[in-house]
Formats: sequence, structure tokens, C-alpha cells
Amino acid sequence: MKVRASSYLLSQKDKLKEIIAILAKEFAYVSILGTDVDGKGYLVSTSKSAIEPSMDQERGFVLRVFQNTGISEYSFNDVDVDRVVSRVREIAKKDRERFAQKGVLPYATAPSDEPAELFYLGEAQNLPEDDDDGAILARLQNAHDANMGTRKEVPYLQLALSVTQVNKLFLSLHRDLYQSYVYANATIVALASDEEKRKSEYKGLSLLGGSELLDEMEAHVATVCDHAVELLGAERVEAGEYDILCDPDFTGLIAHEAFGHGTEMDMFVKHRAKGEEYLNKRVASDVLVMHDGASAIDEVSSYAFDDEGNFAQDTVIIDHGFFKNGMCDALSALQLGVAPTGNGKRESYKRKAYTRMTNTFFEGGKDTLEDMVASISHGYLLEGLDSGMVDPINGGIQCVAAKAREIRDGKLTGKIVSPVYLTGYVPDLLQSISMVSPKVEMSGTGYCGKGWKEWVKTSTGGSYIKARGKLS
Repeated sequence: MKVRASSYLLSQKDKLKEIIAILAKEFAYVSILGTDVDGKGYLVSTSKSAIEPSMDQERGFVLRVFQNTGISEYSFNDVDVDRVVSRVREIAKKDRERFAQKGVLPYATAPSDEPAELFYLGEAQNLPEDDDDGAILARLQNAHDANMGTRKEVPYLQLALSVTQVNKLFLSLHRDLYQSYVYANATIVALASDEEKRKSEYKGLSLLGGSELLDEMEAHVATVCDHAVELLGAERVEAGEYDILCDPDFTGLIAHEAFGHGTEMDMFVKHRAKGEEYLNKRVASDVLVMHDGASAIDEVSSYAFDDEGNFAQDTVIIDHGFFKNGMCDALSALQLGVAPTGNGKRESYKRKAYTRMTNTFFEGGKDTLEDMVASISHGYLLEGLDSGMVDPINGGIQCVAAKAREIRDGKLTGKIVSPVYLTGYVPDLLQSISMVSPKVEMSGTGYCGKGWKEWVKTSTGGSYIKARGKLS
């Protein structure tokens, strides 16, 4: 079913256009982004149950104007035409004075404002406004109760589902864009313990849709509990360099950390990304193709246009080993003399737009998982993402897997190690990738920060890959 549009945003449209018409007589570029984001989170655990508002809930507007000394912005949530116009003039005047004192002219031209119109409504099997809160909690409770008590080692189980609807309106002198879409996240956490250890297993699920994600979620609860118990027997890995296989979740973490952050081109402006050195050069093996883009695949970070009014794209970052394209917001694109890629995203209407990843993943290949396992004399299959970070200036990386399964003589031995730290130099890791399985799987339960702040929704993924890595 088609998602329903935001009556609030559409009701403000005429006044927003009036603001733009007035300011367009004084500024070379004027745009307004309107946001109306709402949703609910449902939680059932061994200790409590709850329904809470979405953590992404917001409603407001941000206005951007360009003058010959640069960009000025103003966020507001009360559409009073006279007050908004007056306030923007004040802010722009102070910015002119500040830029003059610093002697800085950051943008030579105004952002592009090519004519365009769009009215996009996404689809969901279950529309958020039709959800029955009691029925959703009951299904979560039933899934919880059906698995508690079946394993003496599992004293705690938590199931969470969130459904969020995003509505955005972008207006400028020549653009009139609207979009509404819904995404859902689900998480399952099981805690296992014995006399010596406490371990937890996590599973995240996501889709571009609504509470129908519950159907998939219910099918995974028992497996998560089993894997939590399995972790009680895990050992520490002997540090060293190994042949490794990565499951799609961990592959996505590598794509995001290893060569996602390093190709956000707002970091190129200040020469703070290693990726800048590799443009049009080999950075990975021939088997690797990497994408980022809101239109590259359907997941939680898919949209019709970004927060600067640029249409979604599918950007091929790495093409058979060569770094071909970075991702870029509109203002960084002006400074670098390139075209924006639809990656300008804001944490909220109160925050600045930066170059941000959307759906970041490695393209599928031709190798079977069975052949990949059989090709390893001694190594590990890394499963599940825990955390990751990269030094975008120098190219160092650390990714943490929830666990790894030992492989000897082409077979899984049953031995598990946990946790597992993969470290190294990004180009070395990417160039060591030798096999890639066909099926791409995505995960969109997380958020990405920009320097430990400015959190936005992203999704990552890929298929199984074989590489060479340093584990500890």
C-alpha cells in the first residue's frame, strides 16, 4: 500500500514558497527543507515491555541562502513569513561581516537549481497509522515467552521493533520535491550465562517497509538464543594473520569503515581522507565492486532525494579494484568542482548537511560459500558485526566481529572464538579479497556518526568474501 503524505508539510507549502519568492530577490539561491518524521518503538524483554516514540522524531524546517560571501542557514518550526525573512536577513548580514573579517570566500558560485518536480510515496505492507499497538506487543511477548525457559543458560531475552515514517519537502525557486517512505528495524538480544561466563548474542533486521518485519523477526528468535548458549564455549583467538571469510553483516562493516568514510568527499576539501590519494588508482583486487547510493538498493537509507534536494543515485565507488568515484554533498561539490551524488544528509533540520553514506555494500560475485570454506587450510569465518572504526587520514582500520568459526583443512571444526578484532591497512585488506559469493544481504539497524556526532541512518552489506586479515 502507498504511504500517506504529511498533511502538515503540505499545508505549509504556500507560506514556504512565499518566503522563497521574497528572499530570491536578494539572494542568488534560496531553498527550504521541511521534515516531518514520526514513529514508534516496541520493546518486550524478560524484565519489561514498553511503547516509546521514535528516536528520529522531528518536525521543522531549515532555510539556506547563498550570497557572494557564502552560505547562511536558519532552522525554524514556526512558519511566520515576516519573522523568518527578517531573521534570515540578520543571519546573512552577520555572516557577511564574519566572512569579510576572515577574508574567506568559500564558494565561487551558488548551488545548482535546475528545474525539477517530484511527488513520491513509498510503499509498505502495513501502514504505521493502521498498526495495532496491542497486537504488536502481544506478538513480541509470545515470541519471547515461547523461547524463555527452553534453555536454562538463557535468563534474559529482549525483542524490539521500531517503525518510522519519513516525510520531507524540498522547495527552491525552481524545485518542488516531496517524498514519504517508511522503514522498520528489529533487534533480538539473548543473554546466556553459566558459572563462569556471561555472553550475549545480537541479531538485527531491517527493511524499507512497516511492521510486517515481525514475520521475519519471529523466525530468528530461537537461533539467536542457541547462538548465545554456543558463545559460552568460545575461546580467545591466537593472534596472527589468517585467511578469513566474512559473513554479509561483517562484509558490510568492512565496506562502511574500510572505504566508505574514506571516500566522503567533504573530507577531501581539507585533505583529511586517504581515499583522495587513490582516485582512479587501484585500491582493491579485481573481484571487488563497491556501491553507495540511496537508489543502489532498497533498504532503510533509500530515498528519492537528499536533504539538499539532489536526486538519489547509485555511485560505483570501486570498479573491479579501482577507486572511481567518491560521494559528495552539494556544498563540498561546489568547492571541489564536481557534481553532488545525492549524499547530503542532516541529523535533523537543526543540523548541518554533510556528505554521508546511504546504502553501502560490495557487489556479489560468483564463488560459492562451500568452495570458499574448502579453499582454506587454516582460518576463520567471521560472523556478526560488533563495532568498527577507521582512521580516514592514514588508512588504518579496526573492525570487531561478534565471533568467528575455525576452519581447518577446508572444513568448519566447530570451534568458536570471541570476540575477534580485525586490524590492518585498508588497501592491503581490500587487495587481499580473492573470492566473493553471489547473494547480497543488507543490514540497516545502525546509525553512522560523523566524528562521534551527527548520527544518521545508514545500511551496509554485501555477500560472503574471502580475504587475508590480522586477527587478535
